Amino acid sequence: MPAIQPERLLADLRHLRSIGAQGRGVVRPAFSAKDMEARRWLKERFEVAGLDATIDGVGNVLGRSRNAGRALLVGSHSDTQPTGGWLDGALGVIYALEVARALAADAATAGLPVDIVSLQDEESRFVGCLGSRSLIGGLTAEMEQGALDKDGVRMEDALRAAGLAGVPRLRISRERYAGFVEAHIEQGPTLEDTGKRIGVVTDIVGLRGIRFEFRGQQNHAGTTMMSRRRDASGALYELAHRINSEFPKVAGERTVWTMGRLKVEPNATSIVPGYADLDLQFRDASEAPLDAFEAIVERIVTEMNARGGVAITAAPARAPIRPTRMDDGLRAHVERAAERHAPGQWMRLPSGAFHDAGIISAMLPAAMLFIPSIGGISHDFAEDSRDDDIVLGCQVLADAVASGVAAANGRD
Repeated sequence: MPAIQPERLLADLRHLRSIGAQGRGVVRPAFSAKDMEARRWLKERFEVAGLDATIDGVGNVLGRSRNAGRALLVGSHSDTQPTGGWLDGALGVIYALEVARALAADAATAGLPVDIVSLQDEESRFVGCLGSRSLIGGLTAEMEQGALDKDGVRMEDALRAAGLAGVPRLRISRERYAGFVEAHIEQGPTLEDTGKRIGVVTDIVGLRGIRFEFRGQQNHAGTTMMSRRRDASGALYELAHRINSEFPKVAGERTVWTMGRLKVEPNATSIVPGYADLDLQFRDASEAPLDAFEAIVERIVTEMNARGGVAITAAPARAPIRPTRMDDGLRAHVERAAERHAPGQWMRLPSGAFHDAGIISAMLPAAMLFIPSIGGISHDFAEDSRDDDIVLGCQVLADAVASGVAAANGRD
């Protein structure tokens, strides 16, 4: 089986970290100057590895093998959260590069076709998983039209500034690809808490979002008696409390929900707010709790509106994402590689975070591998993983990819 080079792997990971580095973290949002610098560097590294590399019209960097046969596509994303960790996405991209190099250097695997990719905007600056959606032909004109980031920048302007306006967009096909494999940090505490070093993903959770708007009456905080108030913020806090009280009654073991963004207007100490809005997001690997949550929200909003005072509306905040089952066949290759290199130290688990594999699985069989996150921390500058776990995960991936692509071409 191919052997990775740990020093080369870690050096490339750290170089990618340096592009957009801020303290312990990285600021490299999709289409930013640092993001495009990183993509140009990745294209060069892909070419040095003997691949035909292209940056397409949405910023995907694809390295295509010159070997004949049905390929596996391996990779992740290299864009970051506005204040992101250094391994989220980047780990899977550099893993893919190292796997391609390791396979090419081993006579037994040098002829296997493996393509690698750095996908764009998984982190939703404009459109979540934009790059993977584009690759499978799922990026619609409706998604692109009017797409704005949190600062009001239009996606079409960001593409133009990045030099991508008019650049052709790549598509992948079932004819060329036997599947997609993505490696990632876990972004949660399960592996660390259980003492395991490799996670083999069984499912990627479904995700839904609701935006609430609360319309009351702005008024003076000192002269408006409590009985006469139409306080939009009070209604927001009540609804949030009722959600946190009701959801646990129908939640599964790994169901999660978050109310991470709100706005109160005019946001002044001495004014009763006349307007507020709140975003609710909820996730599970099964549709049943998600359906139950939507029913609870509908009931709470109906009950609160029946009292009068503050008018509440609830509407989808995003297109729902269905739970995704990883492919049993590809997953078996990952499991065998994990048992070879980390006997008894791996486990099956669902992914509570969404990933590009969930999009690409609509077209190709997909599998995912996790390594532990220290303290379960991600989407924060403190995000980190141990070097020995990073190295182990890449070696497991290399073996899984080698056996997977060999099997796809009748060479196992």
